[in-house]
Formats: sequence, C-alpha cells, structure tokens
Amino acid sequence: MDIKINMFNNNKILVVIPANEISKEIPRKYVRLLHERPLIYYAINCAKSSQYVDDVVVTTDDSEITSISEKLGVSVIRSSKELSEEDMSLSAVVFNTMVEKEKSAFDEYDIVITLSPISPLLKTQTLDRVIEKFDDFALESVISVVEDNHLSWGYDEENKRYFPNYIERCDKKDLPNSFRETGAIVATRRGFINETSCIGDNIDVIELSKEEAITINDFKDWWIVELLLQRKRVGIVVNANDGIGTRRVDNCLSFASKLISHEVLFILDEKYELGQNLVKKYGFNFKIYDGHESIYNILEEFGAQIVINDVSNTTMEYMADLREKGYFVVNFDDLGVGSNFAHVVFDSLYEHDLSDTNVYNGQKFHILKDEFYLQPHKIITQDVNNILIMIDGNDPKHLSETFLELILSTTYDKKINIIVGRGYENIEQFISKFESNPLVQIYQNVSNISDFMFKADILITSASKIVYDACALGIPTISIYQNDLEESHVFANSANGILNLGDVDSLTKENFINEFLALVNNHDLRLEMHNKMKAIDLQHGYENICSVVKEEYRNFMMNGGVHENI
Repeated sequence: MDIKINMFNNNKILVVIPANEISKEIPRKYVRLLHERPLIYYAINCAKSSQYVDDVVVTTDDSEITSISEKLGVSVIRSSKELSEEDMSLSAVVFNTMVEKEKSAFDEYDIVITLSPISPLLKTQTLDRVIEKFDDFALESVISVVEDNHLSWGYDEENKRYFPNYIERCDKKDLPNSFRETGAIVATRRGFINETSCIGDNIDVIELSKEEAITINDFKDWWIVELLLQRKRVGIVVNANDGIGTRRVDNCLSFASKLISHEVLFILDEKYELGQNLVKKYGFNFKIYDGHESIYNILEEFGAQIVINDVSNTTMEYMADLREKGYFVVNFDDLGVGSNFAHVVFDSLYEHDLSDTNVYNGQKFHILKDEFYLQPHKIITQDVNNILIMIDGNDPKHLSETFLELILSTTYDKKINIIVGRGYENIEQFISKFESNPLVQIYQNVSNISDFMFKADILITSASKIVYDACALGIPTISIYQNDLEESHVFANSANGILNLGDVDSLTKENFINEFLALVNNHDLRLEMHNKMKAIDLQHGYENICSVVKEEYRNFMMNGGVHENI
C-alpha cells in the first residue's frame, strides 16, 4: 500500500489485523460471506479507507485468508502453526508482525493500531477519530469502549455466593458513567509496544456506538450483523392536515412500524402540524421541509437510499429530480404524472393503466393499521343492534348526515354511531341537531377505529380504504361512491362481500332505504357477506410490498444504481 501524502502529523501509521483461524463457534469465520463479502473484508476496507493509515497488514496462519487479503490489496505476514498452537498472546502477535513489516519496509512506524476482524460495523470515520487523538503528544494509547451502565453482580468463589457491585440500588440513569472495552481498536505509539503489552500508561478512549461495538463471536452475532448490513435508510415524504385527513400518514406509520431492520426518517411539510404531531406521537424521527429543494437537502444529509412518497399527485419535475439524484423511488397511491418516473408504484385503491409495468394494484398491497391485526373477526348475530356510518375524508357532501336521517326515517331503532373526519364542516351544528336522540352518537378524531368497527353489525361508508378495514374484520358493508375518483376502486363489489349502491348522485332515498332494510332483516345475506370477506387475505400487504421492492431494488443496484427509463 502506498504511503499517503496526508499522513497524520507526519506519523507513519500501521494497522495490524490479526486473523488466525481458530474459531470453533463459527468454522472458517474470516472467509465466510457476511452480506456477500468475507468477514475479513470489513476490517481491511475500514483501514484502507482511512485518510491517515499508511500500511495495512493481515497476520494469519491460514492460506485462504492469505489469498483473500492479498486480493483485497494488503500485505500478509504468515504466522506459523506452531506459534498459533502455543496460544501466543495478542501482544506478541502484534509485536512480531510489526517487526516483520518494518524489516520489509526498511523503516519504523510511529503508531501501530490493532484492528479486530470481528468488528465489521466499525466505521472508518471512527478509526480516523482515534488517530486524530494522537494530536496530544503526551497520549500513549487509545482503546475503543462502549457505554455499559448497569447494576452488576460479582461472584465469591470461596463462599459460593453472588454479591452486588453497588452500595445502593438506583435507576440506570442515576448510575455513574461506566464503559466496557470492545477490543475493536487498540492504538499505541511504537515505543510502548512489546511482546507482553500493546498499551502505554497514558490512555484515552474512543466511545463506539452500540452497533459499532458488536463483535461476532457466534452465529447469533453473525445474524444480527447480517441484518444491520442489509439495513437501508428510507426517507418517507407524506403529510396530514384537516383537508387531506390522516389516512396517508396512518398508512406510512403502519409501514414504518414494520421496517424494524431499516432506518426511517419522515419528511413532513412545515405548514402541516397535524402530520408532525402524529409522527411525533409514534416516536419516529422527522424533518420538516419547505419546498422540493429542502426535501433534497434533507435526503442528502440523511444519506437516504430509498425514498417513499405517499402523496396524491407527484409532479414530473420532482420525480425526475429524485431519479437524477440516484434514489430508488417508491410511491403509494400516486395518480400524478410523476408516477411514471417512480421505480415502483403501489396502489391498493385505484386502478391504473395495466400497461404501466411499474404499477402494482389491488388489495394484496394494502397495509392494515396495526390495530386491525389485533381484532378478531366479527361474529354475525341474528339481530342488528349497531350501525356505524363513516365516510372517508371530510365528507364534503355531508353524506353522514343524509344517511343518518334516512335510517332514522325507517323502522330501525337501535344504536347508530357516526365518525367524521377532522375537517368536517359545521360539526357543532351536526352534533347539536341530533344530541337529543339517545340512539345517535357522533364522534370526531377517533383513534381506535377498529373498536368501533368491531362493535358494528353493519357499516355504511364510501368506496375508500375503509372497505379494506371492514373486510379485515368481516363487517357487512354498504358502500357508496362519493365522487368520480372512487368509482375506479373496483374492490367494493359483491364478490368481496360489499353491497355497492353506486354513485351517490344517482342513488335515490327509496333505493337506499330498501337496500338498508333488506340487509338489516336478512341474516343469511350478512353472513354470506361476512364469509366472503373472511376468505380475502389482507394480512400480508407489508410482506407483498417488501417482496416487490426487494426484487426491484436488486435490479436497480445491478444496473449500477440506475433504472431503465419507464
């Protein structure tokens, strides 16, 4: 490896990676593929990527490790099998390797760093920070540590009993700071390294993150690191306000809650506090934006690899910019012209042109809110004792009030619940108009929708994603198209257990009343609708989406991080 011009303070720096193949827990540990690369690769790459390191050497007794290390562009010093079998100390291994390397280089090093090959999540930036600490000329060594504040116990061998290593119990936050050595990095000035020690007397530490501190000692560790290496940074652009409602944010929150192996950042419009409050309530990180340029800046700062847009109409300019910047773009329920520029579009609600190869339609790509996974299926009773009216959005045509009045004009005399959106106009007048009726209860800003649905014997709703929620619980449902857009939602039909009354503007009062009473009085029909709903799988939308994204992202990366024009 060539000497770097920008060595740190004219110090010549050597990194030693000890890799004798002695693991019994994980055979062939250093050459096994971890996320498509040998384990030894990660330590070598970390050291080679440093802006300060001059030479990297692997010391090993294994020919396969030797071959891989040399292919990765570093020198190797073979340790003899005899020395390995005698369980030579790490200090002796590092000292002997350093001496051998200095002989071949005809020079001495100033700082020698032992880098563990079983800490694959260690970052080059961390290694460079260790080296920069030697700006203090009095410093002799730097070792890596991780925070380890816990109430601990010791064991008395003589008396065969455990004892506390503390005087008084307290909360973790009240404990004094405590750190555990990780073994990932030991950096020392040349003069303090010998066959019995690699550490001087004046020692400083570098604190690692919990992830960087993970060492691979067994297959459980391997599995954890494999998942972390597969992790992606996902930026989610979505909003909620009284006008557009919370459905899109709810959808993204449900999706994000399942992305436990990935890092997620919500990107929200600064004008809409409702969306910000919802995301904050669920504990996700978010940044606010003001225009497309600030979205791009947030994505770049976050280091996003995947961008999810859950907005109704993306523009061609915005989507083209995301593509040009190299992001893999996934859109949900996007009817805008920009959808053609997404790598993948999922639309469980509205039909698209089937010639659009990037679009995935239908209920198999619907993501249920978490609360619906916990509710059992509805039990269809002989009598109808509870009606739920819930029109999606802000109900601009006041269909909730219209259907309530029509039901009250019939012989039905049991409970009627109405749930309206945050932006419902004249909500006070609506409540006041029916507050004297003991059968009617009107709710707004309801969070536990599944509880209301489960109690309902019949649901009356618009042809929106609410029908998926009803279907998940098996609630007999009457659906009405409240606008032209909803007419493209083909799921709301009798084959799926939903009584669709068509366009509200063409629906007569008599027709609604007749259909409603027929359903109330026909237990067999309600049971038939329920059974059709039960046969539909709405539990695996997340898995179906992830399967598509994984395959398309793989294709994206195989093409060098670009995608063929759509």
